[in-house]
Amino acid sequence: SWFLLVSSRMAGLTVDFSVLLEPLGLVKVLEWIFAIFALATCGGFRGETTLLVSCNGVVNKTVTAAFAYPFRLNTVEFSAPDPKGCAGTWTDVHLMGNFSSSAQFFVTLGALVFLYCIAALVVYIGYSHVYQQNNKFPLTDLAISVLTALLWLVSTFVWAKALADIKMSTEANIIPGIEACKAPGTTCNFVSVTSMGILNLSVVFGLLNAALWGGNVWLVYKDTKLHNQWNRISESP
Repeated sequence: SWFLLVSSRMAGLTVDFSVLLEPLGLVKVLEWIFAIFALATCGGFRGETTLLVSCNGVVNKTVTAAFAYPFRLNTVEFSAPDPKGCAGTWTDVHLMGNFSSSAQFFVTLGALVFLYCIAALVVYIGYSHVYQQNNKFPLTDLAISVLTALLWLVSTFVWAKALADIKMSTEANIIPGIEACKAPGTTCNFVSVTSMGILNLSVVFGLLNAALWGGNVWLVYKDTKLHNQWNRISESP
């Protein structure tokens, strides 16, 4: 009977964009926007680290290793200075570390939140009467909001740690670990690495998302019977 009641109400679409001016709707729009920023700044990154190599038969040859999301650095190989140079001492050289699990956790959460915000906005705008009249929707929204706030917090800290390790694995301190650079007559110098400022922004957006969803928990809670019951208890003599 509950399903039939909800189905009949869902059939009557009532578009009301004024919901977007209310705190609950406005926060959901912000969550949608910041989810896009979080997954775009992390998932859209492309960079490279560059070394200057001098060895027998090759003088001052730059070699590069291009890396990108999902940051499986152990599969990224430096281009050889010269296939026939270095007297055969240059072997395949890879970056170190696989940070795909942390990056994919962060980006996947952003994508799921993006989709959920769209679905929630459709309900808020088109079926606000169903949302307000049936307490199961606010309670479900509340549970999802609590879980999402926690996931944003966890995934952001995990990704921030991975980002610090990515920086360590692509900067000048990688040279002592390259065996080919230890060969007689071979020297390697660090040249540059792509700025990771946009990845720093992804961490900031992750924290902003956690804060937004934390505030959203209170806004949704006020629409549930739990809040109304607590008010009646606190107001009773």
